[in-house]
Amino acid sequence: METKPSVNTAGRYKLKHRGVECLNCGHPLDISHKYCPNCSQANSTKKLLLKDFFDEFFSNVISYDSRLLKTLAALLLRPGRITKDYIAGKRTSYTNPFRFLLSLAIIYFLLMSFSGDFEQLNRFGTNAKDDPFNLNITDIEELEFGNEEDRKELIAGLDSLKLGEKISEQTRIKDSIILSDPKKQFDAVSDDSFISRHFGKQEIFVTLIEKDTVYSFDEALTKYGIESSTANELAFNSAQSLVKVKREPGAYLNSLFSKLPFTTFFFLPVFTIFVWLVYIRKKHTYTDHLIFSFHNQSLLFILLIISSLIDSVFGTASSGIFLLIFGIYLYKAMRNFYRQGRFKTIVKYVFLNTIFVILASIGVVLLLAGSLFTY
Repeated sequence: METKPSVNTAGRYKLKHRGVECLNCGHPLDISHKYCPNCSQANSTKKLLLKDFFDEFFSNVISYDSRLLKTLAALLLRPGRITKDYIAGKRTSYTNPFRFLLSLAIIYFLLMSFSGDFEQLNRFGTNAKDDPFNLNITDIEELEFGNEEDRKELIAGLDSLKLGEKISEQTRIKDSIILSDPKKQFDAVSDDSFISRHFGKQEIFVTLIEKDTVYSFDEALTKYGIESSTANELAFNSAQSLVKVKREPGAYLNSLFSKLPFTTFFFLPVFTIFVWLVYIRKKHTYTDHLIFSFHNQSLLFILLIISSLIDSVFGTASSGIFLLIFGIYLYKAMRNFYRQGRFKTIVKYVFLNTIFVILASIGVVLLLAGSLFTY
């Protein structure tokens, strides 16, 4: 027999408000039907009042909180067991692993973006008319390294070399050559390899955006007679993003952190392939392994959120302790879920964590590269 979800019998869901025809699909109903057997909409003919709306809202919130508390308790106290329960069909008591992980990821990266105060880094950005390299003695004096004698020695050495002036002069010469005839410079790099050609065009566009206030690709086409092509547009977009990053590095980091929660959901399915291969003899589907990965990643975010809150309140650095706790938890979760001996679990634990670090590093690099084209 099909199990129907529970329905509130108060308010507009009372027996006297039930109809004989579904208001959604028109399917014939009996007065005893709580739900339409055709579309599953609740059988109620009463007009939705503001009171009914808030009653249903808070009812759903309380229901979600109940499942949330059970999920947190099972996740924290029963490593690996919550995944066994979930894939065995005991799902009503727990929140959806995908939605739960997404919520935790968003909360964590929001905390990081707020507590990191990245906007302060904008003061180190360069304005459109600034020299790309401008080394000031005051910048060196603010650095915290070595002792006073080392700092004075470095300042004296840099002052004698006049490194900042030399680099700035070379940069000004290069910019002058580009600005004198941009079309000629584009033609000069057109015979290079694809990578060299892209970065050569990007460098030209950066100069034009910074020094000649070009705001769009169409404007560059009209002003300099540049060919309209996908490669040129890609180079312009990446140059425009690079200029924004140089001007407001703090805003760029905030934008980067806002993308990380969603990056997690592209990264974990790839990592789960390796989990599935390592445990290929076990009678688990790929989806079972993915749920296991979601649960463990959720626990990691919970620990990182707690660590971030503790650090914000007490001014400590507790992330190392919580990462150690997660390492122990992950080992216990693997033992409880896959039911293998200590030696096999340790070997697979080391291998999978190595793969995790490698994939995470690749993911960060790809995110940084992609962000430069889309920021």
